[in-house]
Amino acid sequence: MTPPQAKTWSQRGRTPVVRVRGPPRRRVSIAALTCYKPGHRSRLTQRPRRDDGRRDGRKSFSWRDHRDLLTAAHQRLGGPIVLVRDNLNVHKVVGLREFTASRDWLTVCYLPPYAPDLNPVEGI
Repeated sequence: MTPPQAKTWSQRGRTPVVRVRGPPRRRVSIAALTCYKPGHRSRLTQRPRRDDGRRDGRKSFSWRDHRDLLTAAHQRLGGPIVLVRDNLNVHKVVGLREFTASRDWLTVCYLPPYAPDLNPVEGI
């Protein structure tokens, strides 16, 4: 947990120390799908993933996590999905490509390699 930044004072020559209580700082990743259907309200299907803190543990989503997210979205929506993706390396892994090719309810379109006007995530 990172404390909020603020100004403080201390005696000259001494560095102020702020103690923070709480769990150790860990990464939280989120994979999400925003689903739009004309005439219906939009839906968000998401999966958080918390870093377990182990040195050899995986810190980000694997292609299996993305596969499970797509399967959950399909079950929730109950219809075909047109997926527009960026060119993140995990999106192009062989296992995920085979999964998307074998599903008739899933159509995948990739954005150009660098398209900040089409992909707002490029600015983050």
